[in-house]
Amino acid sequence: MESYILALDQGTTSSRAILFDQAGREAAMSQKPFTQRYPKPGWVEHDPEEIWATQISAAREAIAKARIPASSIAAIGIANQRETAVFWDRDTGAPLGPAIVWQDRRTTEICRRLSAEGLEKIITERTGLLLDPYFSATKVMWFLQSNDDMRARAQRGGVCFGTVDSWLVHRLTGQHLTDPSNASRTMLYDIRRGAWDSELAAAMGVPVSLLPEVRPSSSAFGTADRALLGAEIPVCGVLGDQQAALLGQACLEPGAVKVTYGTGCFCLLATGRDVVKSRNRLLTTIAWDLGDGAEYALEGSVFIGGAVVQWLRDELRILSSAAESETLARAIGDTGGVYFVPAFTGLGAPWWDPDARGSIFGLTRGTRQEHLVRAGLESIAFQTRDLVEAMQKDAGRSIRSVRVDGGASTNAFLMQFQADVLGVPLVRPRTFETTALGAAFAAGLRAGLWPGRERLGEIWQADAIFEPSMDAVTRGALVERWTAAVRAARSFGGGA
Repeated sequence: MESYILALDQGTTSSRAILFDQAGREAAMSQKPFTQRYPKPGWVEHDPEEIWATQISAAREAIAKARIPASSIAAIGIANQRETAVFWDRDTGAPLGPAIVWQDRRTTEICRRLSAEGLEKIITERTGLLLDPYFSATKVMWFLQSNDDMRARAQRGGVCFGTVDSWLVHRLTGQHLTDPSNASRTMLYDIRRGAWDSELAAAMGVPVSLLPEVRPSSSAFGTADRALLGAEIPVCGVLGDQQAALLGQACLEPGAVKVTYGTGCFCLLATGRDVVKSRNRLLTTIAWDLGDGAEYALEGSVFIGGAVVQWLRDELRILSSAAESETLARAIGDTGGVYFVPAFTGLGAPWWDPDARGSIFGLTRGTRQEHLVRAGLESIAFQTRDLVEAMQKDAGRSIRSVRVDGGASTNAFLMQFQADVLGVPLVRPRTFETTALGAAFAAGLRAGLWPGRERLGEIWQADAIFEPSMDAVTRGALVERWTAAVRAARSFGGGA
C-alpha cells in the first residue's frame, strides 16, 4: 500500500490540508477560510478555536477526497503562520484569549521602551531579529501586562504560550512543543546556542515555564489521537511557513533564494551552517534542523503583499476577485504615475518602520480603477526588490535567479513585472503548494519515505520561467520614484 504525508498548512487567512504521495505529487487538498478580527486600529486577532476547527476539518476533508484509509498516512507535517501568539490553560487546554497575529502592531510602545532600556542590540545579537512588534515576545509581554490574573497564573506555571504550530501540536497530541524555525521567530531564542534565552526572557518578564520544548524540525512530536483522523498518525515535521517554503523549493544549498507571495511577502536566502549577520536590517533566522543540527537563512519580510489585492477587493470593492487584478493591470500600459505604498501595518524589511502608513501618490483626475490595481500589484514587486537588493549586499554575491511561490505567483503580470524590476529570472515550480510540500518533506524524512535530502532536489521541478525584459534606464526611473513614495509615506506616518 502506498504511503502518504498529510501536510497541515495553517496560514494567516485560511487553514489548508494537502496529501502528498511519495513522488511529492498532490493527491488531495482542502482549504477552509477563517475570520480576521480588527478590534482596534493596528490590532489583528484570530480565534484559536476557529484555527483548530478549520484545520482539522480541512484534514478530514482532504483524506475523504483522496479516498485513502487514514492508516496509509505515514506522518503529519505542519507549516504555520509564525509569530502569531496563542495562549492556553495548561490543565484544560482551553484558549485564554484571542491569538495575537503577526501583523498586529499593539506592542509598538513596548518595543520603544525596550529599545530605550538598551535591549535592542542584545536581542539582535542573540536572536538574529530586530526589535519590532512583528515578533512574538512583546505580544507575550502585552498579554501578561494587560491581565493581572493571567500574569499570576503564568508565574504559577498554569499558562502555555506557543506559536500556531505549538497550538496545533497540542490539539493533535497533547504535548507542548515547537521547532527551531518557529522558536527563532519569538525574540526569545538564542539561534547560536539553540536554546531559550533565560536572560532575555527575564528582561521581558516572560516566565520560561510558558515556553514550549524545542525539538528538531524533522523529529517526533507525538501521535495524533485516532479519534481525530481515523488512525494514530505520528507528527514528524514542524516548520514555520516561510522556512517550509524554502525547503519545499529545494533551496538546500547556500545562496539559493525563494520568494513567497502570500498575505505578506517573504524572501529567504539559504546560508547553510553559517550565521550571517545582516548589515542591511534583514533578519538572521534558523531555516530548519532536519535532525543533524541547525541551518540558517537571511530573511526579508514585507507585511502587506497579496493582502494589497484583498484590500482592493474587500475594502475598496474595485475588484470582484483576486484573479481580476491581472486583467485590469494589463488593460493599461502603466500606472499613470500612481505609486501605492501599502504600509497598512507599518513597513517591514529593510525599513522596519512601524509608524509608516498606507499611502497612494500621483493621483490625477485621469486616475482610474485600473491604475490603482496596477499600482497595487507593482507595489508588491517593488517591496520585494528592496529585499533582494539588501540580501545581495549582505550575502556579498549577485543573485542569479529567484524561485517563487504563493498565491500571487499565479499572477503572470506580477511575475513578469517582478522579473523586470529585479533584472533576474523568476522560476515558478510545477508543484505550486511549496509551503505544504516543505512540511511534508520534513515529516517524510523522519518517517523514512525519502532516504535523504538529495531526493528532495530530484522531486522539485520547474514549471515556468519569467525572463526580465525591461531596460536598465526604465527600471532605474521606476525604482527612484518608488523610493520617493516610500520616503513620503514614512514622513507622513511619523517615521524617519
